[in-house]
Amino acid sequence: MNIALLGYGRMGKEIEKIALERGHSIVIKADVNTTYNITDADVAIDFSIPSAAVGNISNAIKNNIPVISGTTGWLEEYDTMVSLCKASNSAFLYASNFSLGVNIAFEINKQLAKLMKSQSQYKIDIEEIHHTQKLDAPSGTAISLAEGIIDETNNNSWALDESGENIIPITAKRIEGVPGTHTVTYTSDEDSISLNHTAHSRKGFALGAVIAAEWIHGKIGVFSMKDVLNIG
Repeated sequence: MNIALLGYGRMGKEIEKIALERGHSIVIKADVNTTYNITDADVAIDFSIPSAAVGNISNAIKNNIPVISGTTGWLEEYDTMVSLCKASNSAFLYASNFSLGVNIAFEINKQLAKLMKSQSQYKIDIEEIHHTQKLDAPSGTAISLAEGIIDETNNNSWALDESGENIIPITAKRIEGVPGTHTVTYTSDEDSISLNHTAHSRKGFALGAVIAAEWIHGKIGVFSMKDVLNIG
């Protein structure tokens, strides 16, 4: 499979390594202002920056190149990309986190939220920790965790470094060298319950992205990692 890497930073290089190990070819390595022909690829993997993501994704979709994106910070345009994909009869998959473990944690998070819905004595909070090069806060993964809780409880919103009635507070920390740690905690006067996922390296994110690219090749539609993993 010929892969276009749209974004060739740390994640792009890690994805390249995994893709080559799995027998694929990298035909495009695009950074900001790189000129390329997306039709040289069988599938595109976007791990760029928020300002470049929409252009990268829409270019792939318009040329009927299946595209997966792990870039966060651009999701106000997500519905537009979904509509474009459907109109173009193409394939698109966005994930806030491609780690297989994180996507399993998303499902556990929703089940835990269902169980805790009637336990009003517990306060919910989310903490995420990432490396200092991460541009957006909170992380897309933290937002996905919050939205999973909102879907199953009486909470109706999340806020960064802010709490209130029916608001899930998210704390974002930036520490050098941390690939990604996410913790959902329910706290009462009597005890605490925590769901934690800790990434040990970027390899898990890269592997999940390549697996998603392999899965979406030859398909048409808008998908998520639930489809890739056949969960939920």
